[in-house]
Amino acid sequence: MGTLDNKTAIVTGSSRGIGAEVAKILAGEGAAVVVNYRQKAPRANKVVQQITEAGGRAVAVAADLTAEDGAQALVDAAQENFGGLDILVLNASGGMETGLGEDYALRLNRDAQVKMLETATAVMPAGSRVVFVTSHQAHFIDTVPTMPEYEPVARSKRAGETALREFIPALEARGISFVVISGDMIEGTVTATLLDRARPGAIAERRAEAGKLFTVEEFGVEVARMVTADVPTGHTEYAGGAGHFQK
Repeated sequence: MGTLDNKTAIVTGSSRGIGAEVAKILAGEGAAVVVNYRQKAPRANKVVQQITEAGGRAVAVAADLTAEDGAQALVDAAQENFGGLDILVLNASGGMETGLGEDYALRLNRDAQVKMLETATAVMPAGSRVVFVTSHQAHFIDTVPTMPEYEPVARSKRAGETALREFIPALEARGISFVVISGDMIEGTVTATLLDRARPGAIAERRAEAGKLFTVEEFGVEVARMVTADVPTGHTEYAGGAGHFQK
């Protein structure tokens, strides 16, 4: 018996990286998982294959969260394939990509997060949980400067977290908890790769300052842990600590 038997989870941005790790961990604990991707179906299908070959349940669903019907497509998939929705992991983020518009970071990291939360929690029962994934650079951006190349993304993610937190009282009244998990730069993520491309040596510099950076696999474990962690709603978990940012 798994700790998440008879539960269904949506993990946004889960065709690769942290989201894929979280999806596989939750499935291993018994949850049925909606694996979300924007364009790369083969990657998402591979995650689903890995889950099903391990005895789990999952389905890959294409959904651009910045599109009008993106959030609803994921919720519909959860209900149609698995009969409900109990867990929402808001992992998808971005903003350093090119060619998606100057306001893309804010549309994805704030507006799409709010839309996904509203759409999903409309069908989630009491006892459900929402986990929002962010970075220390974004969470502390109002008090600790970050790399100029990352600042627009950081500010958009902080705006997303602030907007989501405004829903806590209404969610709590319905028995739905909301928690945040924040981590430093993560080795091997798309954001880290793009940041290092924009500013060569940026990740090595941050690694030297922090002493250690989580890998995708290590941070995935921390994110998945927050799905069942015994913490109050509104809690922020600082994976690996955040001493550099809290001085």
